[in-house]
Amino acid sequence: MERIIDLEEKTEDVFDKNIRPDSLSEYVGQKKIKENLKVFIEAAKMRNEPLDHVLLYGPPGLGKTTLAHIIANELGSDIKTANGPAIEKSGDLAAVLSTLEEGDVLFIDEIHRMPAYIEEILYPAMEDFELSVVIGGEGKSRSIKIDLPPFTLVGATTRSGDLSGPLRDRFGIVNKLEFYTHEELRDIIIRTSQVLDMNITKDAAMELAQRSRKTPRIANRLFKRVRDFALVEGTGEVDLDITLKSLERLNVDKYGLDRIDIEYLESLIMKFNGGPVGVETIATAIGEEVSTIEDVVEPFLLQEGFVKRTRSGRVATALAYEHLKIDYNKSLFD
Repeated sequence: MERIIDLEEKTEDVFDKNIRPDSLSEYVGQKKIKENLKVFIEAAKMRNEPLDHVLLYGPPGLGKTTLAHIIANELGSDIKTANGPAIEKSGDLAAVLSTLEEGDVLFIDEIHRMPAYIEEILYPAMEDFELSVVIGGEGKSRSIKIDLPPFTLVGATTRSGDLSGPLRDRFGIVNKLEFYTHEELRDIIIRTSQVLDMNITKDAAMELAQRSRKTPRIANRLFKRVRDFALVEGTGEVDLDITLKSLERLNVDKYGLDRIDIEYLESLIMKFNGGPVGVETIATAIGEEVSTIEDVVEPFLLQEGFVKRTRSGRVATALAYEHLKIDYNKSLFD
């Protein structure tokens, strides 16, 4: 069963592209990043130089792709996009770089997943706007340099720690995207409703915001699903009543936890006495991949204080017991 609150981008999230803001002034949240980018972009335009390369990192769904497109719009430039895992050979990178024109923005998503030898080809392109290409067969190969037009690379990653030091050092502007407040998510949901011409009440928007795991992607996805219920089973307006009914049917609780989150917490508490227990053991107990637990389930549970990560393993907190309405044996943690 697919998770509606899954942070990874789905095919249906093409929907998000229809509501994507076009400018920094329209972009909700990430105030400090927006203010700094505005200065850096204006300064680059005044000097008639390309903007320094930009690295955006943080959990999935916080708006890294949207910011990359906004940077291109604010620069008045075209944007070319690529995906790190898809760049497997030097020819793949050369094909992407050869399409660039002066001032373009090249956006590489999941840049941490590029092979190391591809990174080495990227270094001179970022520093000197040069591409080194090896031509000829075995024994007769030679390297030639191709000049590239000045461009700005915007890299996005959910795992900045997986980036090599040399690659990270070549980004002049490095920004970490933070989780959103409920008020910011409410404003995003209201803006989405206006773009899609579907009225939503403020209390309904706040209810959705509180269950969106502090993430715009999930907020918009929940709005889309609740909008369906409002059209078919409601009055045509997204009000609090239809919102609550819809979220109950979608199995998204007041904290934004879904079936897999609850299974994780119940397993930790009921099967392993609240921990400590290793993530591999929990993954086996609930039938999920370790990577899914570490990358999708645990970040929000840790962020919200349902779970603690210790040297001995994962431990359920008092909040987890309270949420599941299970008596909390404090002595386990003394």
